[in-house]
Amino acid sequence: MITQVLQAIWSLSAVGIIILVLLHSPKGDGIGGIGGQAQLFTSAKSAETTLNRITWMLAIIFMGMTVILSAGWIK
Repeated sequence: MITQVLQAIWSLSAVGIIILVLLHSPKGDGIGGIGGQAQLFTSAKSAETTLNRITWMLAIIFMGMTVILSAGWIK
C-alpha cells in the first residue's frame, strides 16, 4: 500500500518535472514567451524564479523517491 503511494508520488513528480522543464525558455522568456504572462506573477523574472524553485523541489522529491523505492527500504 505505502509502496503504491510512493510510486504515485514518484510518477507525478516525473511528469511535473517534464512539464516544468518544457515551460522554461532557453532565452529566459519563461512563461511570458508562451503567449502572455500569467496574471499570477508580477514580472517574467518572478515567474522564472518560481518555475525554477518548483522544478528543483520536484527534482529533489523525484530523486528521493527513486532512492527509497530502489533501495527496498519500504516493504
